[in-house]
Parts: sequence; structure tokens; C-alpha cells
Amino acid sequence: MALSNEIIELATEIVDTLRQRNETLSTAESLTAGAVSSAIVTITGASDVFVGAITAYRDEIKISHLYVDPAVIAEHSSISEQCAVEMAKGAIKSFGTTWAISTTGVAGPNPLNAHPAGAVWVAIEGPVSATIELSLSGERESVRNAATASAIATFARILRHRS
Repeated sequence: MALSNEIIELATEIVDTLRQRNETLSTAESLTAGAVSSAIVTITGASDVFVGAITAYRDEIKISHLYVDPAVIAEHSSISEQCAVEMAKGAIKSFGTTWAISTTGVAGPNPLNAHPAGAVWVAIEGPVSATIELSLSGERESVRNAATASAIATFARILRHRS
């Protein structure tokens, strides 16, 4: 994934802000498959704040490594706000970080479990919690890139507006 200058600037802002605040970050990614964490670690000094990531493509990994309640997946599916929140909370639990970003959804080209390609949830957990739902269009790679960019931009905004 080629990172845009905007994403690199936002990732730099995230790393700098977390370093200044002595806070840490982890990620739990499904459809973005590590692209969010990759964007963060392209920044020099990211190791000061970035602790680790879990790429959990399969539900079994979401359950075993991110502590997502199987009942959440059964009731809401793995492509849901509830699952995204549990993934982020699970990353905080697994890595002991201040913050976590999670992504889950359908990159496409085909629907998955009645969710259309482009259906995405991003969750951010930490001192502030937020979720965003995205309905993206385009080819698989553009869906993944847009989900990654949205996750990075949302987290940067949260950090910017949190004193």
C-alpha cells in the first residue's frame, strides 16, 4: 500500500503526540491486514509508542487472541460495531497500551455474511472511545486503503481534540 503524504503527516502527528503524552498504541486489524500499524511504523521513532498488532482475519483469532465474545459474533457478526469495539479492547488487554485502533469489514469483491463489499467498522479505544461506520466503494485495494486512511485520520483527530 502506497501511503499518501496526508497519511504520513497524520501518522507523524500521532507518533509525536503519543510520545509527548507518554502514551502507547496497538492495533487489531481484520480487513486492513496490518496496514494501519504499517502506516504508524513508517514513522521514525514509532517504536517509542507503538507496542504491537494482531491481524485477525478469522473469527477464531478474534476470539482467542483479542477476547471477542463468541456471542457478539453470533449475534452481530464479525462485521459490526460491537465486534470492532471488542477487538480494540482486546488489543489493549493483549498489549497493555493506552490506545488501540481496530478495523473490521468486507474488502470485497464479494459480500460476506450479508454484508456488502465496502462495509467497514473502525473502533478506537482508550481514554476516549469512538466508532465509525464506513460504506466504501471501489476495488478491494481501494476499500482497504480508504479504511486505513479513515482509521488514521480519525485517531489523529481524537488526539488533536483531547487535551
